[in-house]
Amino acid sequence: MRKLILRNFQSPGDIVMLTAAVRDLHRCYPERFLTDVRTSCPALWENNPHLVPLNEEDPDVEVVDCHYPLIHQSNQTPCHFLHGFIHYLNATLGLRIEPGAFKGDIHISDDEKEWFSLVEETHGQSRPFWTIVSGGKLDYTIKWWDPNRYQAVVDHFRGRVEFVQVGEDGHHHPPLDGVVDMRGQTTLRQLVRLMYHAQGVVTPISLPMHLAAAVEMKPGMPRNRPCVVIAGGREPPHWTAYPHHQFIHTVGALKCCDDGGCWKSRTVPLGDGDYKDGPEELCVDVVGDLPRCMDMITAEEVIRRIEWYFGGGAIEYLDSRDKRLIVNQV
Repeated sequence: MRKLILRNFQSPGDIVMLTAAVRDLHRCYPERFLTDVRTSCPALWENNPHLVPLNEEDPDVEVVDCHYPLIHQSNQTPCHFLHGFIHYLNATLGLRIEPGAFKGDIHISDDEKEWFSLVEETHGQSRPFWTIVSGGKLDYTIKWWDPNRYQAVVDHFRGRVEFVQVGEDGHHHPPLDGVVDMRGQTTLRQLVRLMYHAQGVVTPISLPMHLAAAVEMKPGMPRNRPCVVIAGGREPPHWTAYPHHQFIHTVGALKCCDDGGCWKSRTVPLGDGDYKDGPEELCVDVVGDLPRCMDMITAEEVIRRIEWYFGGGAIEYLDSRDKRLIVNQV
């Protein structure tokens, strides 16, 4: 069996895409490979059935630094992010891997599921909740939306939808009123567990969007997790969007993204010395504090997309029978 160690130290969202490539490698070439990984996010690989411990010093082991150059063709090529690592592995290793599922490959163990169930037995059943992300990483500020509009979304659903605000400590996540504040209080693995119990997600293009698709739904919920993505015009929708998500984009509506996503990094310079402060990385159409493509997306539009899931019957609003929210045990 061919032995592979796949390496990538990019952001968690990228690693979710690599989990899909590993899954599809073994699906297309069963019992042909032994695989291990070296990545920035070991928590995303917990319980993964496709990994075995391999030693980089073993002369039989091939170490592959994984990339996805297909992204540079994303405005012209009808491919999703899920194709990126697969395309690279095919070219590098001489394979013909094909995508098998429209999501990453994140595994929740039975023990993790049972543990939370035991907590509910003690404290009462947890009511449904949506996770919400009000900001993002400092290196890609062009993905941020207006915090006041996030607040308007929360206020509109007050008493009918419970929101749990999440976000990594050290990133930009303005606080929201009327939510359960879990910002900076979850490890990456705890975020995965929280996603397992989440009824839905509101987010810009970010890790929670990928987890919304990749993490299975708990029993009693729809087969696919509702997710409303505030995307703007940075990325072509076919590269980023998942089929069961409401992906709100403006690609094609502005001159700066009339032929695909602009792929810019920042709205204005941050003065941190990063190359993303360079003029070629900055938004060319700013309205106030937002890229125009994000400013065009109103709170009312996001509210409407959330309401579709309820209006269509995929999920139901909270009612008086719902018990308290338990999120601090994930």
